[in-house]
Amino acid sequence: MNHTFLIGLSLLCIFPLLHVLAISFSSSLSVGEVFLWPVDFTTDAYKYVLDKPDFLKSVLVTIKRVLLGVPFNMLMVILLAYPLSKDSRAFPMRTLYAWFLVFTILFNGGLIPNYLAVRYTGLLDSVWALVLPSAVPVFNVLLLLNFFRNLPKELEEAALIDGAGHFATLIRVYLPLSLPALATITLFSTVNHWNAWFDGMIYMNSPLHFPLQTYLRTIVIELDFTSLGSEDVLNLMNSVSERTTRAAQIFLGALPILLVYPFLQRFFIKGIVLGSVKE
Repeated sequence: MNHTFLIGLSLLCIFPLLHVLAISFSSSLSVGEVFLWPVDFTTDAYKYVLDKPDFLKSVLVTIKRVLLGVPFNMLMVILLAYPLSKDSRAFPMRTLYAWFLVFTILFNGGLIPNYLAVRYTGLLDSVWALVLPSAVPVFNVLLLLNFFRNLPKELEEAALIDGAGHFATLIRVYLPLSLPALATITLFSTVNHWNAWFDGMIYMNSPLHFPLQTYLRTIVIELDFTSLGSEDVLNLMNSVSERTTRAAQIFLGALPILLVYPFLQRFFIKGIVLGSVKE
């Protein structure tokens, strides 16, 4: 019964993705007939998306954003979570700072103040406008904070007795024991940076600086055939529609994460049991 239930649950998760993939490889005239296999197989939807001259630029912007944003997120999360994981005797102001972080989850400055802050700091149309405003993901801080608190205190005490300072204890004791939590948070940050589109639309004045998801959203909503000849337009409209390009967008956007997740899956499994302390 367990295997049957889990297989059925897995199929429910896989079927929507297969359906989207089948639609992306089908012609626009046959979309209504598609279930799990393409009808009138064509790659025109992907050609339309990938042949745009600005596509590679948007990919490079997103790759740069991920390469800058994820390490920056991890650095800020680790440096913030470690002191907040201490009790009030070691860090008397811990509770105040923790509630301040929770407050930022419930309330924020709003779109216009955020935009003005980015504008007056000169970050518009730069990759830093996509990285710095989200430099401290508070949810990830809370996850790592609680993970640190569950680690055996005896390990930290032994390191302090041996003469290690806080930075040495963090690097040599806490971080090696927290690989599952760090891998999970890294995946969260990567997904957030890869899938983000709204900040690119707000902070980028030129389409040349759009990240991938903002660019894909733009070409799906505003299909532009003006650069093609009349015969090419007719052929393309027969095989490409908003639904097929939207399906291609969804699959292209999910593909990198689908490729990365299997390598991090074992850390999720370890994270279920790691951190327990035997009395």
